[in-house]
Amino acid sequence: MIVLFVVKTLRFGKELDIMPQNKRESLIYTVIMCGFMVLWMSIYNVALQHGALTFSAVVTGWIGFPIAYAFAICCDWFVVSGLAKGIAFRYLLKPEDSPLKKILCISGGMVVGMVIIMSLYGACEGAFHTGNWSAVPANWLMNIPRNFIMALPVQFLVAGPLVRRLFRAAFPVGTVLA
Repeated sequence: MIVLFVVKTLRFGKELDIMPQNKRESLIYTVIMCGFMVLWMSIYNVALQHGALTFSAVVTGWIGFPIAYAFAICCDWFVVSGLAKGIAFRYLLKPEDSPLKKILCISGGMVVGMVIIMSLYGACEGAFHTGNWSAVPANWLMNIPRNFIMALPVQFLVAGPLVRRLFRAAFPVGTVLA
């Protein structure tokens, strides 16, 4: 089902129309994508701490969402996005590459950068609640693979296709002027 959604989202040569075309569209897209991923990953991390996905884990994830979201938006927009695109276009992509390859390379780079930063954020947030600041480095290094194995498939199979489709449904090409 998810694979069909991904294929339908990227079919018939419309790949170019899906992605943001200017800075304002990029900002809107980032706000939507970051919101989806931060909420999902917040609930996931709280569920890991609680040992199960419960209503309590969802509530706790939701309560921590606003501050994590503001931090993530700043990191995404001012740090990770430029690095991911710069590395992708310098080392991985050529101008003639397919839009799908561009989407996968840039999204993958974004996941790597955001997982590293937000795993540190999570380790610091945990230390804030427990007072155990000496555990931050170990928790950060432990959080990175846990978050990566969830964030990458969610980004490629759920969030990416869903947000691209919602974005273009709400903002058809040419409606958000540069």
